[in-house]
Amino acid sequence: MADWLGRLVGGRSRVGAEQKSAPQTLFQLAPLGIGGSGKKGFAALANEGFAKNPIVYRCVRMVAESAARVPLEVRDGDKVLTEHPLLALLGRPNPRQDGKALLESVFSYLQLAGNAYIDAAIVEGEVKGLYGLRPDRMAVIAGRDGWPIGYAYTAGGRTHKLMLDNGPVGRVLHLTLFDPLDDHYGQAPLQAAQGSLETHNAATAWNRALLENAARPSGALVYNAAAGNLTEDQYQRLKSELEEGFAGAINAGRPMVLEGGLDWKAMALTPAEMDFLDAKNAAAREIALAFGVPPMLLGIPGDNTYANYAEASRALWRQTVIPLVRAVVGSLTHWLSPGFGGVELVPDFDGVEALAADRAMDWERVGNATFLSDEEKRELLGFGKRA
Repeated sequence: MADWLGRLVGGRSRVGAEQKSAPQTLFQLAPLGIGGSGKKGFAALANEGFAKNPIVYRCVRMVAESAARVPLEVRDGDKVLTEHPLLALLGRPNPRQDGKALLESVFSYLQLAGNAYIDAAIVEGEVKGLYGLRPDRMAVIAGRDGWPIGYAYTAGGRTHKLMLDNGPVGRVLHLTLFDPLDDHYGQAPLQAAQGSLETHNAATAWNRALLENAARPSGALVYNAAAGNLTEDQYQRLKSELEEGFAGAINAGRPMVLEGGLDWKAMALTPAEMDFLDAKNAAAREIALAFGVPPMLLGIPGDNTYANYAEASRALWRQTVIPLVRAVVGSLTHWLSPGFGGVELVPDFDGVEALAADRAMDWERVGNATFLSDEEKRELLGFGKRA
């Protein structure tokens, strides 16, 4: 089958190649797609998605930026501390980044790779710095029981082993999103959206190629059999003229003059026949669905799930950002708390503008509960007890 297609696509039949005056017919067949590709790794998905696809880029940025700007509090029992070494560490985790930039990279890597790593700089048993590590450079070192005992970080041609010792704080925090088929690594939303990503990118590439071809679908030159077959010289001359005079964007729209016996037959569907825009928007909605971003926030037409933009923004926070922030902050607390006196990190969502309406409803509902004491109301609203 492959050899048969190879003889037809962009060339002539090889039957009777020994005969110099063998009859020739110009025939063109568009190559068929090979279907969906296999599962891709982080580098390929990041390049095709985040670097080249505007829907993926905006989804990742929207989720990561929203999650990273949620302020964090340190609580010691019922007390909310405004000054603490853990707050200072998270405010400036390393010389290159502030806390917001570090957390933004963590949330972004979770969306793109399903994994995020933070390395703790430990000096004399104390955590002095936090550094984010690229997930594609990390590999789990499993012990005999299958549980991780360390991580191998490869950069600059060298591999460094970051072992999980028995100190107050482990060397590496490995954050993952759930993957039912992997014991150590997580699955990224981008992996679930791989098929839609490829469809969206293919539609974009097809649209660009169509524009470069003067918005005309591809076709074939058909030689009328009644006029006889092309000779070898006629076939080669026609093929050369087509390649030199009509191929490429520079020749788009150039009129074609056909000699006797030649007829142009369109072989591709028009954009209207393909429902091109609808198919591309459907792929974009599926990508947004995988990331948990309402399509309305991305300006994708045809989505009327939410009554207005504010409602869609609240849905983004309630269904995507808040669960993600709580999961990451919970892991940070479990990791760092033993080295900082057992305090707890808590996200403070009170200052989020998109949740102001929800917060006002909570205040009104709790405030009208006459059967609750003031202390119980403070506890329900997330405030500690009065000093």
